[in-house]
Amino acid sequence: MSEAGLLADPQEVRAILVAAAKAGEAITYSEVLSFLGHHFSRPKMRQLCKVLSYVDDEAACRGEPELAVLVVRQSDGLPGQGWWIEGAKAHAYTGLWEGPKAQKLIRKLHKAAFDYWRERS
Repeated sequence: MSEAGLLADPQEVRAILVAAAKAGEAITYSEVLSFLGHHFSRPKMRQLCKVLSYVDDEAACRGEPELAVLVVRQSDGLPGQGWWIEGAKAHAYTGLWEGPKAQKLIRKLHKAAFDYWRERS
């Protein structure tokens, strides 16, 4: 995927997500957009998802854990549909995108990112 036409510089988004991982915290879509100088809107969130996909593709090439999973909905602390479409498949997860099983998977992935980046602080 090319960086051209993305909402934000993937390196800037990566830096925001690495900082969140080092702090051991998930971050909401609204917070990421705010850091990038945007107000939350559904179109902006969808554009952000394209950048998140790019960031994760690059992380995979470096052997790093995914970071897009750290970006969650304010309402329930879970990633949105954009992450689940590819993320669930990547983790062979076939359950619901909400509820206890989804939360268990996301906690596991958050912990992997938190542990990885905490060790690199």
